[in-house]
Amino acid sequence: MPQTVLRWEHAEPPELPDFRVERDGELVDFVWPERTREWWRMWKESPQAEHFGSSDWEFLLDTALIHARLWKGEMSAAPELRLRVAAFGATPADRARLRMVFAEADGADQGRGSSGGPSAKERYGQLRMMPGGKGQSAAGE
Repeated sequence: MPQTVLRWEHAEPPELPDFRVERDGELVDFVWPERTREWWRMWKESPQAEHFGSSDWEFLLDTALIHARLWKGEMSAAPELRLRVAAFGATPADRARLRMVFAEADGADQGRGSSGGPSAKERYGQLRMMPGGKGQSAAGE
């Protein structure tokens, strides 16, 4: 199947909107949980954010509502929240599945990092397993 190439569109992250919801027959201001406000700031400042377009931010706004439901005690929102944030690389496993890597960490591991220190291979490359260590048979083979 041929690949569709899209024009890149950078989009600035929106603020969490003010809106009203119906509660007990009357309209009241929706109050975002503080934890959801912190979560939203985290996404806005995440390395992934520089790659989000307008449709990504719209999807994340809807996801913020699910996050708010969870933090207001609606535990049934958890599975949908997990599915949605996985699409954006929320956890190390999600980022690995999406083939996302952090450039600075990648360069540092190859001895080209901004820290100027030795790579892990340079620091620990000479380590050897001691006799009887984990992974060797009881007979010492």
